Amino acid sequence: MLHQRWDELAYFHWSYEPEVVQRLLPAGVRVDTFDGRAWVGLIPFEMRRVQLGPTPPIPYLSHFIEINVRTYVLDAHGRRAVWFFSLDVPRASIVGVARSVFSLPYCFASADHTVRGDHHRYEMRRRWPHRRRPAATIDFTVGERIPDGDVTSLDHFLTARWALLTMRRRRLLYGAVYHPRWPLHVVDSFDVDPDPLVAAGLPVPGGDPGVLYSPGVPVDIAWFETVEPGSPASA
Repeated sequence: MLHQRWDELAYFHWSYEPEVVQRLLPAGVRVDTFDGRAWVGLIPFEMRRVQLGPTPPIPYLSHFIEINVRTYVLDAHGRRAVWFFSLDVPRASIVGVARSVFSLPYCFASADHTVRGDHHRYEMRRRWPHRRRPAATIDFTVGERIPDGDVTSLDHFLTARWALLTMRRRRLLYGAVYHPRWPLHVVDSFDVDPDPLVAAGLPVPGGDPGVLYSPGVPVDIAWFETVEPGSPASA
């Protein structure tokens, strides 16, 4: 359905008690845990070369910044996926299409990304919906590449997600996501504002987050399928 690149991506993850996250999820979606904890991520990156099916990328609409808040879940058949609480982008037309066609909680925001050597700075301020208007500044400095054999089980749990779930008209939808394994780097220093997590209905997270960086991967997303309770959905 969609072809794109996710580039210059940073992962900031905080842990929560599972019941705190579960109360924000719809029926049929179970929070996935690692060592008994739920995890919520604040993920800034650049979306590039967005294509719908075989159509070529459309200038302006095919390259934009996205900053999302997400957690990790299981569907009724035990398939691991991502659940999005919000996805902030500076393209009003993208917000309209994503909400109406894909039922994903996209929000319209001003956003900027500046790079100076290994130092990155993302800035975001939500403009719509108006009921909650979080802002965030995210600074980080990229360090060395992590050899694949040194990626921890937790890092793999948080980054190796090849599906997403969303709810449309009381139907749970599953979208398979295809991409290579993320090349991951350590982050040497960072400063991040978790205000978008609070806007999603979560408590202010405690302590510093776990942080990773990836230069990016190409991504394909399949057409969504309905998750039927009681019988596995087709792959």
